[in-house]
Parts: sequence; C-alpha cells; structure tokens
Amino acid sequence: MKKVLVELNEREVAKIKRILNENEVIVVDNINEDNYEEYIGKTVKVTGDVVLTNLGLTKLPINFTEVGGSFYCFKNKLSSLEGAPEKVGRDFYCSFNELSSLEGAPKLVGGEYSCQRNALTSLEGSPKFVGRDFDCRDNKLKSFEGGPEFIGGGFIS
Repeated sequence: MKKVLVELNEREVAKIKRILNENEVIVVDNINEDNYEEYIGKTVKVTGDVVLTNLGLTKLPINFTEVGGSFYCFKNKLSSLEGAPEKVGRDFYCSFNELSSLEGAPKLVGGEYSCQRNALTSLEGSPKFVGRDFDCRDNKLKSFEGGPEFIGGGFIS
C-alpha cells in the first residue's frame, strides 16, 4: 500500500474538525441553566437530569441522544422538540411552550410525560411508551390518535 502525504489549509482542517465533532457524543452528569451554554451545538448523552426551564428558548440548543434522569424544558417558547432525546429514564416535561407538534419527542419515557398548555392539535409524534402519567390537557387537540401505545399511569386530557 502506498502512503500519500496531503497538506490541508486552515479552512480544510477546520471543516474536518467540525465534521468529527458533529459525530462525537459527549457524556455528562447533568445539564442545567448554569452549564448548558458550553454544550450548545454539541451531541450529548446525559446520565442524570436536564433542567432547561424558563430560559426563553425557541429551540433546543443541544442535540440530546439519551437522558438517564428527567428532562425538563417547560416554560420556554419552544416551537419544536428537534434535538430532544430518544429515551428519557424518568420524566419528560415540555409543558407551557408553543409546540404545535410532538415530532422529535422521545420514543420512550420511563416516568411521566407532560405536554400540557401548548398549541397541539394532534398527538402524532408522541412517545410509544410512557411509564407513568401522560398529561396533554389544555391544548387544541382534535383527537387522541397518534398518542402513546403504552401508558403505565393515567391519560390526562
């Protein structure tokens, strides 16, 4: 096999680093209002809780893969759940936002799931599994189609 030495300019090196960083998953204990800014634009797995409440966020600034504890993003101005984790070990609260869809929501939530007081007209995009209560009250729902396949507690509407 023949080896070739390739010289890259600074822009090319930066582009390669950006691509490598986009695919890197950082593992952290917790994310909250005090430390979330250092993870903006990164892909993160959180072993504990995520608390991003009442920050005026219009979108999730971090791409979450999985959260072992609870995920709280209520009382913001979120219009999308893009970047939300696929799996949450405990509770997921996205209440009091401006969500019109649950697309991007976790597929598995081990505890409670609360999406109350948004602008939802459908439950499409809901988790498949919710371990405890599913709370979707105070929305503009036209039907409950697309809701979770399994709810371990109550369905609150």
